[in-house]
Amino acid sequence: MVVWTDEERAAISNIFSKLDYDDVGPKCLSRCLIVYPWTQRYFGAFGNLYNAEAIMNNPLIAKHGTTVLRGLERLSILHSEKLRVDPDNFKLLSDCLTIVIAAKMGTAFTPEYQASFQKFLSVVVSALGRQYH
Repeated sequence: MVVWTDEERAAISNIFSKLDYDDVGPKCLSRCLIVYPWTQRYFGAFGNLYNAEAIMNNPLIAKHGTTVLRGLERLSILHSEKLRVDPDNFKLLSDCLTIVIAAKMGTAFTPEYQASFQKFLSVVVSALGRQYH
């Protein structure tokens, strides 16, 4: 069981309260697909993913990025049983999410905020990965 301090809860709540899902979600997923191109294999039906510009301007990628961000906890069964997504990709996506949020928040994304957010994401990634066992 994960123990959360009041400071960690406050930091995570603050991050999510200021989150523009329609901006951060697409940027996060696009970054993941560009930085880790092997993750594109799950997106064959999404059209042109031939380069970074095509990925960043793809409306299907943008929509799915928002969906992923809004439904972190609801995606595990679909992705593990039907789509057979490699569970390591959840960690890659969480790393990209941290980078995008850090860029958005700037100096407000303190080391303490990052530690709390990374702890939260590690719990989410672990829960998603458990669907595979």
